[in-house]
Amino acid sequence: MNEFESINQELLSLIKEWEPKLLALDNDVITKRRNSQNRTIKQIVGHMVDSASNNTHRIIHLQYQQSPLIFPDYANLGNNDRWIAIQNYQEKDWNNLVQLWKSANMHIVHVIRNINTEKLDSVWISASNEKISLKAMVVDFPRHFKLHLNEINELINSN
Repeated sequence: MNEFESINQELLSLIKEWEPKLLALDNDVITKRRNSQNRTIKQIVGHMVDSASNNTHRIIHLQYQQSPLIFPDYANLGNNDRWIAIQNYQEKDWNNLVQLWKSANMHIVHVIRNINTEKLDSVWISASNEKISLKAMVVDFPRHFKLHLNEINELINSN
């Protein structure tokens, strides 16, 4: 059994729980309420797609390229907000965005299941010059995922 199977099961359970919740939200709730980063629910979900995509790429590269790796900065210096703006998640069809969120995150589960465990100590260097191992990145992914679900939940329950 994959050493990350509990992480995969947690992610799959959250996706199954949240897909219908997200699809049931009113347009005003997903487009007008904003968190402390001035993001709407649509933008948060879009950011979660970007996170799954970027982490998928890191997982893949860390298994075949020489360690340590340096990736383009995605999450710092406002770059994740640039990704959100450039892709214009605010105007994307909600049903399509939720399906993209679901698919991107189900795919990362698949990728995690297929990690070569001999590569778990491969590292990448973050924009803040921190060395992060493949294993640490995978272990941390659910925390980040749930952080954003909690932000969405707060916005749903506000007003």
